[in-house]
Amino acid sequence: MSVPAASPAPPGQPRKAATAAWIGSALEYYDFFIYGSAAALIFPEVFFDESDPATATLLSLATFGVAYAARPVGALFLGHFGDRLGRKKIMVFTLILMGVSTFLIGCLPTRDQVGTLAPVLLVLCRVLQGISAAGEQASANSMTLEHAPPHRRGFFTSFTLSGTQGGQLLATLVFIPVAALPEEQLLSWGWRVPFWMSVAVAVVGFVIRRKLEETPAFERQAAAEGVAKLPLAVLLREHWADVLRVIAGALVASVSTIFTVWALSYATSDSVGMSRSAMLWVGALANLVALAAIPLWATLSDRIGRRPVYLIGAAGSAVTMFLYLWAISTGSYPLTLLLGIVAFGVVYSAANGVWPAFYGEMFSTRVRLSGMAIGTQIGFAVAGFAVTFAAQIAGPNGDDWSAVGLFTAALCVPPVIAALSARETAKVPTERLGVRSQREAAQPETVTA
Repeated sequence: MSVPAASPAPPGQPRKAATAAWIGSALEYYDFFIYGSAAALIFPEVFFDESDPATATLLSLATFGVAYAARPVGALFLGHFGDRLGRKKIMVFTLILMGVSTFLIGCLPTRDQVGTLAPVLLVLCRVLQGISAAGEQASANSMTLEHAPPHRRGFFTSFTLSGTQGGQLLATLVFIPVAALPEEQLLSWGWRVPFWMSVAVAVVGFVIRRKLEETPAFERQAAAEGVAKLPLAVLLREHWADVLRVIAGALVASVSTIFTVWALSYATSDSVGMSRSAMLWVGALANLVALAAIPLWATLSDRIGRRPVYLIGAAGSAVTMFLYLWAISTGSYPLTLLLGIVAFGVVYSAANGVWPAFYGEMFSTRVRLSGMAIGTQIGFAVAGFAVTFAAQIAGPNGDDWSAVGLFTAALCVPPVIAALSARETAKVPTERLGVRSQREAAQPETVTA
């Protein structure tokens, strides 16, 4: 059976899908990243034993990683239904789940109020955040890729990651005035405000996403051949090597988690002594630069290919993140600001901006959401706990930045290997993505939707 040719998307629909993906991802990841700032700055004192600050910080950073551990489970569930029911339904569901779970974190009692029940409830809410995030990027990426013109898939899919960076920027900007509050107000009610704001986040996101149309590629696949009974079975039979590549590639997200959480904790520790507000501004400005850099890198990938741009980001991050952590160790704020912008805003954005197209183009329409969700979330799970490992590697005083820098560089090696072994897909027609032969295109394990 031949693969049906792709019909052009309705006028304006690619831009509408990309805009909805940007706004939805920004709102979704605002929720996700305010937790990272709180885990580094607030939660050790609110939810854990203050008598042992080092252990409290370690446990708080571990709760940040819990969401990443939950993400592979969410990917299995949401990926299955996303390839069976469509991209739109999953995009709406994930946004609502994230908004509710984030709001509940802002309502939790503290350790002083309910004892050990407080961190238990915190972990449960964080698990719900992880399940939501598991389906968010994969569904938004699939939506934009399948609506995009074939020669501009890199540019349009990059809006999902620009939205993610926008959400991180928004979360950082919200936390700057919160972190500047007097200590008593900060630890009593101030830290809760950013989490309560997720109600508005969920409402706005729902209004935007419920108006989206399902992608022509998914509807054409469902009408012509039906959807897969078990997308996971098809995925592992036909695309197992690509799933492994995506898992390895997703480890590059360790750069983001270590930059966002561990480096923030280290810079504001007693050993360095930078102010919370100053370091939050480093993250804010780096994310602002990333908002401009991501679509530029993605556009370049439409011209020269996904692999070279991705390799610049993955290999370059190994070097620039080491330099960024060194800059923090010197206590020089101008140097830290400069290298933070270069490392995270410019270099890391090369990999971050191109992976939505690079990973999504490895899979066919009937398993694209499952393949992206499962592959990325397993890799992201490791990236999430990279913060906890970094805290341990940094030693009892938490100041061995060079060991953390080498650890981060090592985590950039698998993404480089994955990219070198992958096919170049930038010029492949959309309907031929993930199809290796006529026989594989006609596999019988489908059922009419």
